[in-house]
Amino acid sequence: MHLLLADDDQTLCELLREFLELEEFEVTVVHDGIAALQQINDNTSEWDAIILDVMMPGMNGFDVLKSITVQHHAPVMMLTARGEDTDTVLGLELGADEYVAKPVSPRVLVARLRALIRRSAGEQKHNRLQVEDLSLNEAARAVQIDGRVIDLTGAEFSLLKLLVNQAGQVVSREQLALDGLGRALSAYDRRIETHMAQIRRKIGKRPDGSDRIKTIRGSGYQYLIGR
Repeated sequence: MHLLLADDDQTLCELLREFLELEEFEVTVVHDGIAALQQINDNTSEWDAIILDVMMPGMNGFDVLKSITVQHHAPVMMLTARGEDTDTVLGLELGADEYVAKPVSPRVLVARLRALIRRSAGEQKHNRLQVEDLSLNEAARAVQIDGRVIDLTGAEFSLLKLLVNQAGQVVSREQLALDGLGRALSAYDRRIETHMAQIRRKIGKRPDGSDRIKTIRGSGYQYLIGR
């Protein structure tokens, strides 16, 4: 398993790298937040887990989490010398999956890391939807078509998830607005149409050239299957 370890304590990093490699992990080490962010964004498919120190020069761990621009599946463990509840809550709200306060023994870190990876793999499997060549991972909020990553906004992902969840059925504009955008439609509201146009452009057509999403005039939209 390939890990990204980002911590400005070089002595600690070497200690953890040696221990993790003995446990059959492959470890890439960086010592500042900017380098960590570049590794995550440039090599998104490589990581089985990401370990981020909170206090790093250039960009702290929280800022790295906020600045990630790619869809990635790797669970994130925050590693910090600070143990305040407010830090823990902030890290989790920003998308971290685990929070470990230093000092922590390498053996305990590895045990918690393995548990995190197992839990994340189970959640991803449970939360993955597959409709023909389209794969949608609810936990990671990631979409792929025939292995190609589709870059969607949060609203676009939520709307597409509703359609894929009910593939073959008509989903009303009202349901899309409430469940996908979190608010009801107003008179002459064209938000759904605008988002759908963007989703269609990004996901493209089916392999046979037909549309993936059909507009049902006066009713809503339908993600087509089995033509």
